[in-house]
Amino acid sequence: MNEFILTLKCADARGIVAGFAAGLLELDANIIANKQFTDHATNTFVMRTVFEDDLEDPSEVVDHLEARRQAFDAELRVRRVDDHPRVMILVSKYDHCLVDLLNRHHAGELAAEIPVVVSNHEDLRNIVEREGIEFRHLPVTPDTKIEADAALLAMIDEDDIDLVVLARYMQILSPAVCDVLRGRAINIHHSFLPGFKGARPYHQAWDRGVKLIGATAHYVTAELDEGPIITQDVTPVNHSDTPGSMVIAGRDIERLVLSKAVRAHVEERVFLIGHRTVVFS
Repeated sequence: MNEFILTLKCADARGIVAGFAAGLLELDANIIANKQFTDHATNTFVMRTVFEDDLEDPSEVVDHLEARRQAFDAELRVRRVDDHPRVMILVSKYDHCLVDLLNRHHAGELAAEIPVVVSNHEDLRNIVEREGIEFRHLPVTPDTKIEADAALLAMIDEDDIDLVVLARYMQILSPAVCDVLRGRAINIHHSFLPGFKGARPYHQAWDRGVKLIGATAHYVTAELDEGPIITQDVTPVNHSDTPGSMVIAGRDIERLVLSKAVRAHVEERVFLIGHRTVVFS
């Protein structure tokens, strides 16, 4: 038996679950898990179904369900669970999010392949290569930004990358790159109330006596740090904290939030609905 994940998105209507369940039954499939949600504000229905079948090729399932897909004008995707998405990590000099993702990948916690890490600096080459993963140096300057963006997109295409993860990548992706990667590039950034932008945000937060610090993982858009949110979390701090201890706490929460977002995406648990997401547990 092979295990598959089916994801579906369409306008809400009667009979969607019954129709696709019947279609899977015709293939002698066994449904293991199913989650669904209707977003009433947009009348959008989303569903994630995990099932077993003796079939080898997910395209056979898609072909069999095509009439039902057309009837509901649905976006339908089926893949084998063991066909892991290919992830490219972008990084600069901060290593905490990168190391966490590599450790989780090594431990089998991320159902993904990581064939390559790309950086605008050489600093983290040894960390990547000791995991047996290819490291590519792609320098970026104001004068070479257009060429660097073109090179990045070429790598993504040539390496058949499904997801790009910005693990504290300290470069802004151009609107053209963001457009190509819509819904398949995840970024992480700190979250404070009030928001502190610019240099040394943790020092700014300490100076204002912040009591909660946190992080947000979101899909990348041309609007900096304003893409659809996937995961968020916070941790308390108090008057005894220093800027240095807040940096440490911030890095811990960034690691956790980013890894949760990446895991949710590669497990097909995230659905984009406009500027919002539905994330199944």
